Amino acid sequence: MPKPWMDPKHFIVTKEDLEIEQRQADEEGRDLSSVLAEFEALRAKDLDGDLTFRSEAEALLGTIQSLPTRPDYPYDEPSDLAGIRAGRPADGPAIRPPRLSDAVFYDKMYGAWLGRCCGCLAGKPVEGRRRPSMERILKAQGRWPLLDYWSMKVDPKVAQEEKWYEDQSAPPPPTVIEGIRAMPEDDDTNYTAAGFAILKQCGPNFAPADVARFWLQNIPFFHVCTAERIAYRNLVMMVPPPGPDGSVDGPFSSATWCNPCREWIGAQIRADFFGWAAPGRLQRAAEWAWRDASVSHVKNGIYGEMWVAAMLAAAWTTDDIETIIRAGLAQIPEKSRLAAEIEKVLGWKKGGWAFDQAIDQIHTDWDEAFPHDWCHTISNAAIVAVGLLWGDLDFEKSVCRAVTCAFDTDCNGATVGSIVGLVLGAKRMPAKWTEPIRDTLLTGIHGMHEVKLSDLAKRSCDLVARL
Repeated sequence: MPKPWMDPKHFIVTKEDLEIEQRQADEEGRDLSSVLAEFEALRAKDLDGDLTFRSEAEALLGTIQSLPTRPDYPYDEPSDLAGIRAGRPADGPAIRPPRLSDAVFYDKMYGAWLGRCCGCLAGKPVEGRRRPSMERILKAQGRWPLLDYWSMKVDPKVAQEEKWYEDQSAPPPPTVIEGIRAMPEDDDTNYTAAGFAILKQCGPNFAPADVARFWLQNIPFFHVCTAERIAYRNLVMMVPPPGPDGSVDGPFSSATWCNPCREWIGAQIRADFFGWAAPGRLQRAAEWAWRDASVSHVKNGIYGEMWVAAMLAAAWTTDDIETIIRAGLAQIPEKSRLAAEIEKVLGWKKGGWAFDQAIDQIHTDWDEAFPHDWCHTISNAAIVAVGLLWGDLDFEKSVCRAVTCAFDTDCNGATVGSIVGLVLGAKRMPAKWTEPIRDTLLTGIHGMHEVKLSDLAKRSCDLVARL
């Protein structure tokens, strides 16, 4: 969740950052006993108003990176590629590169681009909105459960109370059904376009440093959020990304210096093109995702991108959702918190749980009012799994269920839409969802500010053939 633009707090550690860092470090298994007093002392100071405490807060976050893991910590979560591969499960679904005609390959690629855009747009108007608010708005519109793009039109009393387009006579924005004319710019689709451009410019052997260089040269600073914005800041301050093998030159990397968001969802939403570009090649997709994610994330933040990339690589060859999900799990450490969470969701489905029961449980386990939970990789990955498993390969049902779960709505709608769109292909995508965006994507990526999705899909197919 981005902080207010042009605020000097972008460049310092705030009181909220300290709260998030303590939670993050505890979940990572760090032994915090030696620094708890420092946390309390800093929280008592005016971090948000007095910049003189910045060095103390930065020093504390730096110290945490060197703290040992608690001896009773049940997970094994490396961030280097070799360590991740060593921790993968011994077996997984047998996935092979598909044999598809050029026409079918294009249809699936186009479906993936359309699915990501439409799924993202389904969640974009309610990003940051809580689940009860979404339900109240939709019921007041007579549109519950969600089965279409969001509408701005609602009873004026509800509009005022829910702060939902309070001026109902205003021109509609480009994110609601009354105003949609294209897929508007969003970080979820910016990163997909960036993945295409990175592979096109740097080739299949690109390194984390190539990703970092691409960001600095092609993406404006305020077009990235949370962990990516912190990593971008670090890169500008000459804190380097990891090396090609995950090695770090010094005690910190762009992903770890003063980055309490290092396991948040940002990398997971950057996965798609790396999976689209590796049909049936799970390890290749996951490795590309690792090279991308390691610039800004560690541990489960990295695993989220690897999981999604591998799922998409598998979605070229099978329409079985459990197989797709398990193909993704086969590329991340078996003893990780992300793997445990997704296994739990798979167990709910196998146990006959209803959709509402699954979502209620996610809201019990994670607090959508706390930014760390709202934006974390694991909470949102669970929602992606629920949208896929309870969506029955119906695009509308899958995306809308992912969105109305709340948390990071546009991210989860985009990921679910991408997977289902790839499986179905463009010809089987519902026109109700695809026609409003008029085959047009707007991005903040240099040289790609307005593109036709059909043309981008063709260029994507050509690139994959060369790779």
